[in-house]
Amino acid sequence: MGAGDVMSAREVLTRYYRYANSGRWDRWCELFADTMVMDEQLAGRIEGRDKLRSMMTGMGELYASFENNPLHVVVDGDQAAVVSRITARSASGKPIEAAVMNYFRIENGLITYMANYHDTLPFQVLSQS
Repeated sequence: MGAGDVMSAREVLTRYYRYANSGRWDRWCELFADTMVMDEQLAGRIEGRDKLRSMMTGMGELYASFENNPLHVVVDGDQAAVVSRITARSASGKPIEAAVMNYFRIENGLITYMANYHDTLPFQVLSQS
């Protein structure tokens, strides 16, 4: 993409999952607007890309492996919903499997709002590691 080009909502989502699955959390954070808001089931409300970036710095240490694979993607203008499946291992090797539902608002090629819904039980192994 050239300078000034704006990614489509579908391209933003493609990169969102590609960057997450390759552990490129800095690039992942760049997909969010400076004034983004995220309602995350485990972390609560996150406001601002700088706060998100600081939270994501430890992501590599939490997981020995991490994959979030989209199963169903619906894009409607500047809104999208993705049903996905997380398959991961905690740093100590404990398995994590969770069904996920994410809602996105994307404006000018950046995520401005995201809500994340999933079963929290599988993630309890992170606090037990």
